[in-house]
Amino acid sequence: MNTPSTWAGPEHRKSVLWLVTLATIAIVFDGYDLVVYGTVLPTLLADPTQLGHLTPGQAGALGSYALVGVMIGALLAGTFGDRVGRRRMMLFNIVWFSIGMGATALANNLVTFGILRCLTGIGIGGLVATVGAMIAEFAPPAKKNLFNAIVYSGVPAGGVVAAILAMLFADHIGWRGMFWIGALPLVTLLPLAWAKMPESPQWLVSRGRLADAQAVSDRTGIPVDLHPVRPAVADDDSAEKVGFAVLASKRFLVPTMLLGMMSFAGLLLTYGLNTWLPQIMKSAGFNAKGSLAFLLVLNGGAIVGGLIAARMADRRGPQRIVATSFCIAAFALILLTFGFPLPILLAAVAVAGTGTIGTQVLIYGYTSNYYPTNARAAGVAWCAGFGRLGGIVGPMIGGLLIGAGISSGVAFYIFAGIALAGAAATLLVPSRPTDDVEAPATTARLATAE
Repeated sequence: MNTPSTWAGPEHRKSVLWLVTLATIAIVFDGYDLVVYGTVLPTLLADPTQLGHLTPGQAGALGSYALVGVMIGALLAGTFGDRVGRRRMMLFNIVWFSIGMGATALANNLVTFGILRCLTGIGIGGLVATVGAMIAEFAPPAKKNLFNAIVYSGVPAGGVVAAILAMLFADHIGWRGMFWIGALPLVTLLPLAWAKMPESPQWLVSRGRLADAQAVSDRTGIPVDLHPVRPAVADDDSAEKVGFAVLASKRFLVPTMLLGMMSFAGLLLTYGLNTWLPQIMKSAGFNAKGSLAFLLVLNGGAIVGGLIAARMADRRGPQRIVATSFCIAAFALILLTFGFPLPILLAAVAVAGTGTIGTQVLIYGYTSNYYPTNARAAGVAWCAGFGRLGGIVGPMIGGLLIGAGISSGVAFYIFAGIALAGAAATLLVPSRPTDDVEAPATTARLATAE
């Protein structure tokens, strides 16, 4: 019997919705961490008594330190996630990044701040790399892109939360208070995740733990194939490997490189705009709260547009939707250079959010469903880890351009060119080879109509 395209039963639905909720909340704090630095950056630049004298170039580099940590954390999750399991990686990384955010709030100089931002990023990178694998293994096939989009929309949702809190409370709690908020998952999310987040039955089967997989399936209603069929395929050197070794195999090497380039472009745009958009708009004559409003619109547009695009990806396939979204981003970024009235500028920023942050949401879903179970965490980790190199470059490009006195229009044109390069890489990705590697599953539970 084939895997049900929707739900295997009410327990399956309940378990997946719990998982999606917990994973989304976790990723909200990834988005919060992404944007909170941009919201406090004008204060740190203007007031050297906070952490010390900070130039725009130094600020761009400082913003990249967290991304170095995210890259390390994602790659570590890819190394261990396919071996130790999804649940353990999630719980560990929730603890890690919560403690890191709280410690960052106590930093008293630029060096300490940068080191703690890097260490915090390790936990965030581990989360980003793990949740995509979990959703791909828990969600029914007809809803995989949608649920991935819901979870990874936590990134722009966290950005919205950071922007709103900065507008309402930054004057009262300061930049340190903004970072203390990022430590709340330790006492709120962690207990819920410990109680409600099961291990992936599909991962348990891949590790030969059939009895454990059946027990989880019985308890949660999540379908599982206890005896997956792996047909012999000529020239397939990936079937017996695990993790990054599969990504480097003959069948997956080229798509892995292209998926990494897509994520590089998406995260360069995401981090570059989230870090520097408030400062760019402030330089263009908007006051502090007005410039933060652009950040709010950017991330709000990403949430709405990303969810719409995900529904289209479930129906038409993600490849064309991702490429189109990159092109839409390029168009919107170019519009920002024409000096249109404020309503048109806000609309263009919202569309740019869909095509940059929203596109990266789709890329995670595309990647998590591209690889087989024995390499899924590694695939998402590669996407998140290598892509973070783009996230590191994005804030640095913005800092260098602003420090050199180059106009915001030139910066937007550069970002638009990067979006077009991302679209080109997307269109070059070959058809999903896992169709030949993993046969359709025979579920351990009877499927029922939704």
